[in-house]
Amino acid sequence: MNILVLGARGFIGKHLCSALVAANHRVRGFDLQPVNGNWPDIPGVEWTAGNLDHVSDVMTALDKIDLVFHLISTTIPQTSNENPLLDLQQNVGATLKLLELVIKQPRKPRFIFLSSGGTIYGIPHIIPIPEEHPTDPLSAYGIAKLAIEKYLALYGYLYKLDYSILRLANPYGEFQSHLSSQGVIAAFVHKALHHKPVEIWGDGSIVRDYLYIGDVISAMITLIDYDGPEKIFNIGGGKGHSILELLSVIKELFQHDIAYYHLESRACDVPINVLDIKRAASILGWKPTTPLHAGIKRVIDYQRSVDYSLNDNPSKNK
Repeated sequence: MNILVLGARGFIGKHLCSALVAANHRVRGFDLQPVNGNWPDIPGVEWTAGNLDHVSDVMTALDKIDLVFHLISTTIPQTSNENPLLDLQQNVGATLKLLELVIKQPRKPRFIFLSSGGTIYGIPHIIPIPEEHPTDPLSAYGIAKLAIEKYLALYGYLYKLDYSILRLANPYGEFQSHLSSQGVIAAFVHKALHHKPVEIWGDGSIVRDYLYIGDVISAMITLIDYDGPEKIFNIGGGKGHSILELLSVIKELFQHDIAYYHLESRACDVPINVLDIKRAASILGWKPTTPLHAGIKRVIDYQRSVDYSLNDNPSKNK
């Protein structure tokens, strides 16, 4: 199958491209041109530089494609509220341009959109949160994701676009940047490796659903062959962990104490978010298989392997 991955240079995109190549698909990776000119070293991927908002770039990328994975987002929940109009233009507007091009292809490709189970629902009325739960996002980021979901449903109705939506929990794993505001596990591990204090937004009681990247990718791969009527699937770990619990697991793995301090809580953070994944389990046959301890251990090992400052000073590895 000819598969286009939009946002292929990102944390999830790199893992997805590798898995698709391993499954013998022909993969085209689309993203902004790397600043250093070096694309990820994933043999078998055809890299295409472009901007999702530029029609000519997207037209080239869509040529002879059977399936599109849309992973691109230019904002994060916290920053999206600072400029909702920009979020609307860059994410919803650009995706609408993309969909117009998709439906005009000689053979319309299937479309899989990576939405946000962590922000779509807002403050939950029930835990775990099922797909039928009301959607009241507290961030422009979540509103944009929800708007794209609605437009996909519209294009499915008007133009018979074959689409699926994954509402993803909080992914973590190798390749995730410790500088990202969405990568709390990567950030905590980096701080712990360098013996620096950890910043905690609020009192640390916020509960989130964390999912190891290998389990994220297995869900995405499983969805490739799905042709049933359901369009939306929650993809999560099925269990919640507070920020303080995360810190406790990381302390246990490092076997030393980790200093931390509290920052003022953020308006975009709901108090708890844990996804109900029964639909994915029963229909797709998918379940997460990586326990939190094992996943975080892999993040620690990965960061140690790529952090040359640690390798240059072996005492820091202790």
